[in-house]
Amino acid sequence: MALTKNERRLRIKNRIRKIVSGTEARPRLAVFRSNKEIYAQVVDDVTGKTLAAASSRDKDISSAKGNKSEVATLVGKSVAEKAIKAGISTISFDRGGYLYHGRVKSLAEGAREAGLKF
Repeated sequence: MALTKNERRLRIKNRIRKIVSGTEARPRLAVFRSNKEIYAQVVDDVTGKTLAAASSRDKDISSAKGNKSEVATLVGKSVAEKAIKAGISTISFDRGGYLYHGRVKSLAEGAREAGLKF
């Protein structure tokens, strides 16, 4: 039986989530990528709370011009700034079953540029 693309991604995601977990000291930066948009959340898995979030649908980012990778970099910078404002400096990166390539990589590099440590 052949797996669909999404089923395969969910299997990889579950495999990653067995290892990567966010704590209060080191929350998890979770990435979700749709065909048009990209979303990022800083999550404390112990309490189940989202500490900071940003997406390409935010007003300041959606008005920006550029391709999807450039927008992903802006989302990374935005989520990093919000996380630093909330007192978070180190995170563990959860690529959500996506390859560390393209938009996911751009988002991570944007977050690093803005001062988050992985």
